[in-house]
Amino acid sequence: MEHEKGFAKGLSIGIIMDGNGRWAKRHGLPRTAGHKKGAEVFKDIIRYCNELEIASVTFYAFSTENWARPLEEVNAIMKLFGQYLLMAYDYQKENNKVVFLGDRAPLPPKYQAQMADIEEKTKNNTGTVLNVAINYGGRQEILHAAQALARQVQQGALRPEEIDEARFSAQLYTAGQKDPDFILRPSGELRLSNFMLWQASYAEFISMDVLWPDFTREDLDKAIDEFNHRSRRFGGL
Repeated sequence: MEHEKGFAKGLSIGIIMDGNGRWAKRHGLPRTAGHKKGAEVFKDIIRYCNELEIASVTFYAFSTENWARPLEEVNAIMKLFGQYLLMAYDYQKENNKVVFLGDRAPLPPKYQAQMADIEEKTKNNTGTVLNVAINYGGRQEILHAAQALARQVQQGALRPEEIDEARFSAQLYTAGQKDPDFILRPSGELRLSNFMLWQASYAEFISMDVLWPDFTREDLDKAIDEFNHRSRRFGGL
């Protein structure tokens, strides 16, 4: 697919990585095989986002609701998280600034330490900002932000009437970042599934009839091309 240079530069994208289980079922494989293939696609798409000079990309890796899945599957996902996100990708070489979104407390202490180390080591990198949503829920994020502001009011550091959208946004996991221009969901589903509920208020939503393990760079090109042909009104005419 031919594109003008810079056709994706500066965009902020949210990606709901969906369809790993269905992909595995179609191929007669265990669900864990779908997650492994999806993790490989994840790495390639990060590199492509760097090449396209995309400002930031947020990958929905594991939701707060995913703990309800079978224990074997949850354990496999956590193992892949350690293998692919924490050890097998050279964020420094790729110049990515990495931010992990979500509640880390339920995660293994070893992972929590690795996540903090990666964030610290990459905080000054200037390439694509890579947000990884792990044990993340949009409602949970909003609740945590509200609680943080409530504590400030309780401590006398803030008056209720001083709370505005900017102050609220500053308490989110994505504080200081641009809101997503569009949310992309492979698999053909048409739901946000508790993903970036505050940030996606005016984001375009793009659904693609391809399962995440089959997702390619060309598919991302198509999604960006569709976004670039849309007219965003932000509530206006």
